[in-house]
Amino acid sequence: MVNKGKEELSTLRQAYGDEVELQGDDGASQLFRIMAELNLNGNNYAILQSEAMKQEDEIEAFRVVADPSGDVQLETITDEDEWEQVAEAYDDSRFGSDDQP
Repeated sequence: MVNKGKEELSTLRQAYGDEVELQGDDGASQLFRIMAELNLNGNNYAILQSEAMKQEDEIEAFRVVADPSGDVQLETITDEDEWEQVAEAYDDSRFGSDDQP
C-alpha cells in the first residue's frame, strides 16, 4: 500500500530541499531532483531524477533510512523486485493504476 500523506513524506525534502547531490562510485557528484517520496510496505523511498535522466524519461529509486542520530540517508535498492515495486508505485501515483476500481 502506498501512503502519500505529505506529513509523512517530507523527510528527505526537509533535510535537503528539492534537490540532492549524490556522489557516484567514480567520485563525480551529480545533482538529482526529488520527484517523489513514497511509503510502501512500511519502508520509505525516494524517486530521484537527474537532468540527463529527465531527457530519457528515467528515474532512480532509493530507500530512505534514518541513521541512529536521526539523519536521513539514501540506500541503493539492490533487490530488482523491490525496485520494480517502487517504480510501479511511483507510476501509479503519477498516472493512476488500471488495477484500481
